[in-house]
Amino acid sequence: MIPAERQRAILSLLSHQELLSISDLTEHLDVSHMTIRRDIVKLESSGKVISVSGGVQLAQALHAELSHDAKVEQQADEKAHIGKLAATLIEKDATIYLDAGTTSLEIAHQIVDRDDLLVITNDFSIAAFLMNHSQCELYHTGGKIDRENLSTIGSKVAEFLNGMNIDIAFISSSSWSLKGLSTPNENKVLVKKAIINAAQTSYLVSDSTKYGQIASFHALNIEQINGVITDRNLSEVVMQGLTDKGLRVINQ
Repeated sequence: MIPAERQRAILSLLSHQELLSISDLTEHLDVSHMTIRRDIVKLESSGKVISVSGGVQLAQALHAELSHDAKVEQQADEKAHIGKLAATLIEKDATIYLDAGTTSLEIAHQIVDRDDLLVITNDFSIAAFLMNHSQCELYHTGGKIDRENLSTIGSKVAEFLNGMNIDIAFISSSSWSLKGLSTPNENKVLVKKAIINAAQTSYLVSDSTKYGQIASFHALNIEQINGVITDRNLSEVVMQGLTDKGLRVINQ
């Protein structure tokens, strides 16, 4: 059986069973563990499956994002940890971008004592927090308002970002995989692409629960970012996959 046939067989098996172990697949397809792992890496890179400890499952579809208020309550400790890690990467006198999201808000909490930074954001919560608690130079992108996420999206945001030179950008995402970042909101795609074009260095900031979810609109290939800042719960298989694609993984 050639690789493409095996990979189709794996997807077919997963359509009938939510989770399959590596051992199950080696026995069913009569191939080695190494062969199955190569097939899984290929399928995972295409966004069709995700690796779990000792096995594999189908990627999960994300049809809509939670509101800002709902997101605040989820993975609070992990987001705080990510915020601290991200803040250590910000050099003196840097121009930074904080993408809309509650994880990016945690980065804002970590830079309140910095008066040397120029901060750009499309997030109203981040802008309000830094306006009231920091001395940094602060820009909001403007643009079409996304009420649920307390942010702005669309072409006007992209137009603003295209006129900026950003040293380091922290990009949020509610759904990502080894294939890349995706979103259920088409208007966010332009923003993500503009961030990449404007930034010298870019990091995805996202807790591990967002990994393996796939939304309708593909925003960025994973290779377009420089690294991922996440929590300690991302599997070793995924971390190795990211490293193999040339990304830096920061989680401790």
